[in-house]
Amino acid sequence: MHFRISVCDEDKFRHNEFIGETRIPLKKLKPNQTKTFSICLEKQLPIDKTEDKSLEERGRILISLKYSSQKQGLLVGIVRCAHLAAMDANGYSDPYVKTYLKPDEDKKSKHKTAVKKKTLNPEFNEEFCYEIKHGDLAKKTLEVTVWDYDIGKSNDFIGGVVLGINAKGERLKHWFDCLKNKDKKIERWHTLTNELPGAILSD
Repeated sequence: MHFRISVCDEDKFRHNEFIGETRIPLKKLKPNQTKTFSICLEKQLPIDKTEDKSLEERGRILISLKYSSQKQGLLVGIVRCAHLAAMDANGYSDPYVKTYLKPDEDKKSKHKTAVKKKTLNPEFNEEFCYEIKHGDLAKKTLEVTVWDYDIGKSNDFIGGVVLGINAKGERLKHWFDCLKNKDKKIERWHTLTNELPGAILSD
């Protein structure tokens, strides 16, 4: 597991310019100990080895998962996104996030965040609750998609990620960590890609 740091040039009149980024292995850090690192920034770090190399990276999303014994349900937190792909001519997007818990025979699992205007680094801080027995979660898949809102025409798909037993790498680990740790909120960054097999890619 790594700690990822990105450096951007803030621009009030257009989207922030990406400068570079790096990753620090968490195993190099120890509790209650301050360490100083001198690390060169890289222009573009590769997608995690668990990701399909044929997929295009469309940004990153911070998701929290928690199974609540009190609410008897899965709490899904959409915290924020970073470095989203620009879908509009002005160099920005108007992003919002949708979540589905699948299989979803009744098609009632859809949740949607508010739209954040003209940004590639939106902060949502919204949480959705799916009422479900803890034992049934292992059979479920959480589909998270990010969209660009457009007035008067169909919204553009920016990217998405799927968490569940059929996922790989961090996406699988995040799901299992949630299942194993009831009543504990677990946050993880995930890479958004331009393609999700079997996902709902229409708004």
